[in-house]
Amino acid sequence: MTILSQKAQRLKGMVQDVFEVSKAASGQLPVQPERLDFAKLLRQTLADLEVPIARSGLIFKVDLPEQAVMITADGRRLYRVFQNLIDNALKYALEGSRVYLTLKVADGRAEASLRNTSREELPDGVDLTARFVRGDASRTDGGSGLGLYLVKTILELHGFQYRVENTGSGVVFTVVF
Repeated sequence: MTILSQKAQRLKGMVQDVFEVSKAASGQLPVQPERLDFAKLLRQTLADLEVPIARSGLIFKVDLPEQAVMITADGRRLYRVFQNLIDNALKYALEGSRVYLTLKVADGRAEASLRNTSREELPDGVDLTARFVRGDASRTDGGSGLGLYLVKTILELHGFQYRVENTGSGVVFTVVF
């Protein structure tokens, strides 16, 4: 029964991703900007993922300011961005390695970065944010290849800048507000 439940949850997640990607592609993914504390949103995302993070065996190194970091964004969509980025790290990071989540503020800009070491060497020249692209074509974990595409789409809908750096041994995803 546990395997069936896990497969059902994975399928549900994939259907939600496909639905959101379809809405985004047709310009019908609503974005409702509001003033929010970005550091608080990141803390909440980590708290909500506490169980899978603890089970992963990964070491999360988190560097978030204590003071509020106010930005204007759709909190629900931005939560989804970082949920997807953390989920991606949980699925594909090298066992026992570190995952770094930082939020820095300078010159009126907030810059959040998530960095991890990949289990597999990542190929050069692959856009990890493209639809249905997977860093390792041999993966059989049931991922849809839509997680980072959805991240990119949500950030572009907001007009935020982002960078994805494939280091060969890992990924650094940076968002600038």
